[in-house]
Amino acid sequence: MKQKYLPEGSKLYLEENLRAVANLDGLRAAARSGAVLEGLAVSCDPSHDLIVELPCGRAVIPRNECALGIAEGTTREIAILSRVGRPVAFRVLEAGMERIVLSRRAAQADALDWALRTLKPGDVIRAQATHLEPFGVFVDIGCGVTSFIGIEHLSVSRIFHPSERFAVGQPLYAAVLGVDQEMRRVALTHRELLGTWEENAALFHPGETVPGVVRSTESYGIFVELAPNLSGLAELKKGVVNGDRVSVYIKSIVPERMKIKLNIIDVLRDRPPFQPPIRYYITEGPLTEWVYTPEVCTSKYVATVFAGASD
Repeated sequence: MKQKYLPEGSKLYLEENLRAVANLDGLRAAARSGAVLEGLAVSCDPSHDLIVELPCGRAVIPRNECALGIAEGTTREIAILSRVGRPVAFRVLEAGMERIVLSRRAAQADALDWALRTLKPGDVIRAQATHLEPFGVFVDIGCGVTSFIGIEHLSVSRIFHPSERFAVGQPLYAAVLGVDQEMRRVALTHRELLGTWEENAALFHPGETVPGVVRSTESYGIFVELAPNLSGLAELKKGVVNGDRVSVYIKSIVPERMKIKLNIIDVLRDRPPFQPPIRYYITEGPLTEWVYTPEVCTSKYVATVFAGASD
């Protein structure tokens, strides 16, 4: 499946887009074809019209054309204000010598209609994080159309806030969990793309000492995340709290019990200089079923079935 509409900013500097916005003729051709283009929103006037800077002149997106739901009152004004200084997708409504009028709402309507008509459970799409909340991350799945990934779907390893995985503006892949035609929403998940227990465990070996993050402290031990979809259990150690970065010695890796036994060596107080990129094991679909648990393990079974997925 080729994703027809991408998150805002994906085509801003592409040659095709730059050529189309370079002059009025290009804009008029886009108006006739219904093409979706991108520009940079440079300001929002007192009437909450967005002003977009184009090579051929300044254009306006009238308030009611700034986003789906603005005219109906179901979308808040912050959806307009927050676009200043950022790319906006649009369709061209008017391209005259005196006035250039654009519609972001029309581009979003196209993108949402395509998503509801085309996407099926198990499809893998590109998205971009737009807003983080304690309960999950909101993402742009095309032209500013918003979807949501609940915190329980971000990774197998338990986390306390989506900021432990993402930053606003970060590109990511997601898999479609379901499409609600009545509510006109697409539900997403992320953890299935980050590898199975076996795939992640293959990155580590007994006898190694590696960094990790403390995710949970229990009476019987401390769970330390080694990778977004992999945690091990360390012996209790005083002074260690949730969220600490630690160095751990890998005592053993036991696929039959889906267990990794660890010893905490030290608490790492220095912050890493950068966030490593997400390691994706799957970037294309469709998925019908994803099984996290190794075949040899009979004590626990973790899997996702993408109901209604295409074969």
